[in-house]
This record gives sequence, C-alpha cells and structure tokens, in this order.
Amino acid sequence: MAAEPARTQLRVGRLVKAHGLKGALKLELYTDDPDGRFVPGATFTLQVPEASPWHGKSVTVREFRWMNSHPVLFIEDVNDRDAAESLVKAILWVDQDSEAVAEDDAWFDHQLVGLDVVREGQKVGRIARVDHFPAQDLLIVQRDGDDTEILVPFVKAIVPEVDVAGGRVIVTPPAGLFEDLAAEEPDVADDAASERDGGDSALDED
Repeated sequence: MAAEPARTQLRVGRLVKAHGLKGALKLELYTDDPDGRFVPGATFTLQVPEASPWHGKSVTVREFRWMNSHPVLFIEDVNDRDAAESLVKAILWVDQDSEAVAEDDAWFDHQLVGLDVVREGQKVGRIARVDHFPAQDLLIVQRDGDDTEILVPFVKAIVPEVDVAGGRVIVTPPAGLFEDLAAEEPDVADDAASERDGGDSALDED
C-alpha cells in the first residue's frame, strides 16, 4: 500500500529508471518549470510502498541536469546504481507552502473532488475522487442518474477547462464514454430481427 500524501502537497515528478553508476535517476516531470523546481537543496516527500526502505522519508536534490533531452536527478546520499534502483517508481511531492513557482494546470485533489462535470452545457456528473497512476491521472466521475463511476483521463484534450471557483470542469470526451453503449445493442438486434421477419413475410405471401 502506497503512502498517502497530504492534501496540501503537489505531485511534481516520478523517478522512472536508474541512470549510470553514480546514483542518477531519470525523471518523469509533472511540473512546467523543472529547472526552477529541482534546484540543489530542494526537498521532496516520497510516495513509495510501505515495504520500501524509503517509506516515510524525504529526499534532497544534489543536482538536476538534462542528458540527451531527458531530465536526470541526482539525490543526496544516493551515490550508486543499487541505491538509485531502490527509488525507481517513487513519486515526488512538494509541500504547497514551500512552492517557489506557481504551477500552471495543477490542482490539489481536494479542489477537484465535488466539482460538477459539464459536457456541451449539460451537467453529467460529479467528481468523486482522483486516482493517480504513473502514466496519467484519472478523474472518477459519478454519473448523474445511476451513480455509475466513469473513469475520465485527466488530460487537456478531454478536460480542457477546470473552473474551481465556478465549481465545475468542462469535458469533451470521446463518443461512448458517458453513454451506455450496451443499451444500444438491442436496437441493432431488433432491426436485424425486423428485417428477417419482413423477409419471411414476403416468402409467406408467395
């Protein structure tokens, strides 16, 4: 079970792979200003499994650099590949109060939960929670009417607008995400049956 970050924290990166033999780690960025965020001395809270030796600990940046266009992080007291490997998949969080740079398009979970979900001017549900995964975040939307939970990828193409002050998010989902596609299948079957019955009737008339 992963450590639960405080609601007053912002996720800024994930350590994805050990790099070289001197403790470096390749970094997946969740911030628009990595050079300003990962400065030497910056400290981050770790989200790791409870079984990890890093559980409940923080890390401090020793150096941040770009290598072949990839962001690479060096952490204090992580000086070899084995130590770096023990941090792979760890997610880095920073306290809200310690933010030196304002983040664009970044919200805390508690700001999103409870917002109305609006599509084409119509409310279709409400955000029940936010699930964080390595590839992307998901908004778990409780659909109006039947309380079905819909998983909405929290990406700009599908969620182009978040209006916390207005209490809503605007969604432009692909076809079928909020519709019950299974309900349409009997109609297709009925049409096919109708055509078949019509053919049989024609044969009867002969």
